[in-house]
Amino acid sequence: MSDFKIGDVVQLKSGGPAMTITAVGPTTLTCEWFDQSEMPHSKVFVHNAVEIYQPPSF
Repeated sequence: MSDFKIGDVVQLKSGGPAMTITAVGPTTLTCEWFDQSEMPHSKVFVHNAVEIYQPPSF
């Protein structure tokens, strides 16, 4: 079991946008994010496909 919780900001381990966790299940997470057109998106991912988002350091 992972330590993810609702409100955590995550990113796919393969990259992509920062996403907010909106639901946590035993093996899946529901995440929401916005694209450049400000349209909201939502998708379910398995826990081990995401990691806590680390913003780039400049």
